[in-house]
Amino acid sequence: MTSLAPEVEARLLALYAEVDAQIAAAKPRCDASGRCCRFREYGHTLFISMIEATHLLKSAPGYIQPVSGDFCPFQEGNLCTAREPRPLGCRIYFCDPNYEGVGEAITEAALKKLKQLSDEFNLDWRYAPLHWFLNEASPRPIIDASPRIPLTLTPPENST
Repeated sequence: MTSLAPEVEARLLALYAEVDAQIAAAKPRCDASGRCCRFREYGHTLFISMIEATHLLKSAPGYIQPVSGDFCPFQEGNLCTAREPRPLGCRIYFCDPNYEGVGEAITEAALKKLKQLSDEFNLDWRYAPLHWFLNEASPRPIIDASPRIPLTLTPPENST
């Protein structure tokens, strides 16, 4: 995947901000249960566009490949480690039963704008499950922040 042109990136971020404002106005409840990221367990699939995948992969943390459609590799505990670049599906999905119908309407309008953005800039339109894009991408290194024990090198025998 290549990077997005600055204008496309800016328009995507503006769309994300618009969606975030709509969701804030709807005030869905989030229990931080992590159900949104455990796809197979809770019977859903996270679809994203090529534009969103390119944006996500630019700054998301490393992950282990291959990725399955069972869960999101960016979930740690019940929290998201890719919160800022997360795609529309992640921004809009809430388990709150009082939010039913609202999320779907926000999704339809946002996807229409996303498709228009893709068409306007003559970008490849692809809308597929998250794991498809993650498995196609070049692996990003996983940075392990655990403390390291320094290696002690022993000189080979007869090294005089």
